[in-house]
Amino acid sequence: MVSTLRDVAHVAGVSIKTVSNVVNDYPHVRPETRARVLAAIRDLDYRPNLSARGLRSGKTGVIGLAIPELRQNYFAELADTIIRVAAQRNVDVVIDQTSATREGELAVLAGDRLRLTDGILFSPEQLGQDDVELLKVDFPLVLLGERIFGGPTDHVTMRNVESARAATEHLLAIGRRRIALIGAHPINQHDIRSANLRVTGYRKALQYAGIPYDQRLVRVAAPWHRGNGAAAMRALLDEKIEFDALFTLNDTLGLGALRALGEAGVRVPDDVAVIGFDNIDESRFSVPSMSSVDPGQDQIAQTAVELLLERIAEKGTPAPPRQILADYRIVRRESTGFSEPAEEAAAVSLPARI
Repeated sequence: MVSTLRDVAHVAGVSIKTVSNVVNDYPHVRPETRARVLAAIRDLDYRPNLSARGLRSGKTGVIGLAIPELRQNYFAELADTIIRVAAQRNVDVVIDQTSATREGELAVLAGDRLRLTDGILFSPEQLGQDDVELLKVDFPLVLLGERIFGGPTDHVTMRNVESARAATEHLLAIGRRRIALIGAHPINQHDIRSANLRVTGYRKALQYAGIPYDQRLVRVAAPWHRGNGAAAMRALLDEKIEFDALFTLNDTLGLGALRALGEAGVRVPDDVAVIGFDNIDESRFSVPSMSSVDPGQDQIAQTAVELLLERIAEKGTPAPPRQILADYRIVRRESTGFSEPAEEAAAVSLPARI
């Protein structure tokens, strides 16, 4: 049976109007009365009618999250974190999977999707720098990811170049010199996206170490799914190209590559050391456990929700757009020779608001 506002009022011993005032967070409610109403709401598992509340306040108490696909562990875990962060602010989250299509992403910006929300967190995959003008929308919007920079919205992203360089330098620091890479994308090398930025970091680390770049060691794998990581690794092994380390541009690719290495009898980390990117939960439980880059997912989620709620509450002339870069760290595990899940904080500055 669904509880109503009247049920809450009866249990709390107050009027329906008082319950409504608590639900809408009106300030002029005595603390003891507010506590009694909130206790009744919890006991009855009462859920306010968001549509009705929106008509009264102009807000629904719901934000949207538009992401490419939940199949990728990173986006699934990011969504979970955002939901938990939003819940701490008494805000609900509706998730929209754009399926990494341009049509789906344009529909988000056109307002055709996630209509009953106060604002949207948006991680595009197909839109690019040429689409920056499309971000001028009439609703609060916070951009995630690396596809568009310098736009009119707040933007929370990760340090892809620096963290990928740090991952490569971790492999160099344990004595590896022939470092393969899986996850490059078959696109214009000047296109801005995570893959290209991480390849840039990889190349910078090699250059600084005085190691020539070998195109044969860089493998295309898209999308970043396990099967593509395994296929790319099998192809590399079949070509009998010498390598003693592997950097995969996300952990999911790394899990597939670990499977292929195991099938071929290649020992990790003895023969080939492996590091991934994203530090998803699954990387802790692979055999061997996989070293990874933690790109600051928790910080990204926390910051993005805070910025969006600030924009939703904003009145008057909007503040200038802010860009925030999350911190990262290298998480060392068995796949690079560390028996304990030691964590090494990379030397990066605190997130900058640009």
